[in-house]
Amino acid sequence: MVSLTTPAAAGAQLSPVPLGWSTEDRIVVRAHLVGERLILKTLETTDALSTNPLIVRAGASGCAVLLRYGVVVVFNLDATEEIQYLDSLRPLIKEPLGETVCEQLRLAFHSEKKERLELDTLWLKDCSAERLQIVAEALAKSVVLDYYEQKVFSLFDQIKPFTTAIQNPHERPPKEKELLRYIGGTLLIQQKMLGIVEVGDKPDPIWDFPELNRLYLRLEDEYELRERLLILEQKLALIARSVETALGILQQDSSHRVEWYIVILIIVEILLSVYEIWIQ
Repeated sequence: MVSLTTPAAAGAQLSPVPLGWSTEDRIVVRAHLVGERLILKTLETTDALSTNPLIVRAGASGCAVLLRYGVVVVFNLDATEEIQYLDSLRPLIKEPLGETVCEQLRLAFHSEKKERLELDTLWLKDCSAERLQIVAEALAKSVVLDYYEQKVFSLFDQIKPFTTAIQNPHERPPKEKELLRYIGGTLLIQQKMLGIVEVGDKPDPIWDFPELNRLYLRLEDEYELRERLLILEQKLALIARSVETALGILQQDSSHRVEWYIVILIIVEILLSVYEIWIQ
């Protein structure tokens, strides 16, 4: 059987998860982005095996890590159990997505092996709650990045007409409401990535168990979390700059039109005054 606890720094111990997994098992882990947010208050008080992030039992011999920013990471569930479990969470999902985004990994356990990723299998010393939480956080951040990378890619296609309209005066100029909507969209993505998901931050268990930092750094490096976040931020900044430029040109054109309207009104007023003087 897998060793469930190992010594930790400052006298603390990693939390065992009583799931009965053995060293021969290869545990399949899947992270699903299911919505904008998960409401977890009820589960935290009734079904929690561990918290921050929340771990609960799932399936016959599996568990799930539930993250508030809309990701469910399931461990050791077969296809039927996984579908049933995700369906059972629907009442807890706020703003569910049409299609879930998924990331998969295999886990193996051996107390004497170095914790590392070999091909598609991650070797862990044990299946403590904190190790499962760190694996879940890394996969969850990767799947969130996947989702927003796709969204940003589609945003580039959507704003292309705006940039071509700047070059070509015959193209239909964008409307101000459209431009403001895209600016709002980029701000929401930045808020989600940095303020809610906190992709660049370390998982909470590392602060209590610093020896797990190396495991997270390996996963962070494997999934290129920091590099992908940096690229995503640069793309969002470029989109915001492009949209703001188009908005500035649009507002400038509008102000020019207003100036011409004022000039025309002044000319009309002068002509009327001249006409009144002439008829007198």
